[in-house]
Amino acid sequence: MEQLTYDEVEAAGQRIAGRVRPVAVAPGDDGGRTWLALEFLQHTGSFKARGAQNFLLAHAEAGTLPPAGVTIASGGNAGLACAWAARELGVRATVFLPETASPVKLDRLRSYGAQVRLVGREYAEALAACEEFASGSGALASHAYDHPLIAAGAGTVLDEIRARVPGLDTVVVSVGGGGLFAGVAVAAREHGVRVVAVEPSGSRALNAALEAGRPVDVPVASVAQDALGARRATALAVHAAGHEGVRSVLVDDEVIVAARRRLWEERRIAVEYAAATALAALDRVEGERIAVLLCGANTDPSDLVN
Repeated sequence: MEQLTYDEVEAAGQRIAGRVRPVAVAPGDDGGRTWLALEFLQHTGSFKARGAQNFLLAHAEAGTLPPAGVTIASGGNAGLACAWAARELGVRATVFLPETASPVKLDRLRSYGAQVRLVGREYAEALAACEEFASGSGALASHAYDHPLIAAGAGTVLDEIRARVPGLDTVVVSVGGGGLFAGVAVAAREHGVRVVAVEPSGSRALNAALEAGRPVDVPVASVAQDALGARRATALAVHAAGHEGVRSVLVDDEVIVAARRRLWEERRIAVEYAAATALAALDRVEGERIAVLLCGANTDPSDLVN
């Protein structure tokens, strides 16, 4: 089974230093036990900028960026990050998304100069079209989560959180396909930090893989499926989840919706349902110093305003 190493996460951190925004943290309301990692303040509005930069920079260093540019299939955030990172390097980007993608994400993608193609109703359909395009055009195929360079880049956020929250013992992270989780879990294991992997009950690719002992396909039906809608978890994530100190938790959509609403009403923070998924599990998390990773904010906030 594929493995990701902490050396790869460290190398990613050195590669993307100065190209991404260091994560900011904010205290919770419980006297210093809980901290919110505000990664939605990252370039393009999500953690995905880290992996995209690492992926493209590594290929640029190796001289393997083709004239046809880069292509990716995405629920939105990975496409945004890929398009932004490509623009930074003067590389063409072609992004495939499901027809259900958020209009907010579509508008931002086009603002980065990406070619946008809408295919199917789910991420898996957009991915199949992207793979066909890469094969025919010669474009470099990136991935929303299932690539060591992508996962390693995402994992760089954990060391930054540790630097800002001394004594961190637990990090809570939302899981879709598992790229963010895989990178964070590998870095967390290096430092003895526990990881709580949170998924919607209706989109439980990692949880189902752990039950089966291998990646398996799952049905997807969740309010957070635009970002957490992968049918299958990456093998990198399944391997990382098999180590001691990792716990898989499922939360229902109504709890996710309530967590997102609470962030807005109490803090005026507007995040995606995917980011609120991590917070939705907080009352089931044990630890003395806990960081909840709020991973993205590419959302239409109009439904939060009364």
